[in-house]
Amino acid sequence: MAVTIQYLVVRNGIEKMTFTNKKEADAYDRLLDLAEHLDDVLADAPISLNETDREALALYLAQNQDLLSGPKKKSAKKSDKAPATEANIEEQADEPEVHDNNDSVQAVA
Repeated sequence: MAVTIQYLVVRNGIEKMTFTNKKEADAYDRLLDLAEHLDDVLADAPISLNETDREALALYLAQNQDLLSGPKKKSAKKSDKAPATEANIEEQADEPEVHDNNDSVQAVA
């Protein structure tokens, strides 16, 4: 029998998405965090949107955040940080995530 590890993205007690890769699950969780923040910002906007449209727009903006930031500038200076190595990436993946709300990424075997 094979054992498969799955990472569940859970928001407010609801399963949103299942991943087999922790990095992808964490990225999706961050995307949903941004969408939730954008939804709060849009709720205070001077225009009126119903909740469904506002949530859809917030998720769209979160998914396309790279388009919102405009053209990227290339810096001439090199970063003082050490380049990412496979060992560094594995160390970061093993560190537990801390969530301050009801949202979580869970590993399921």
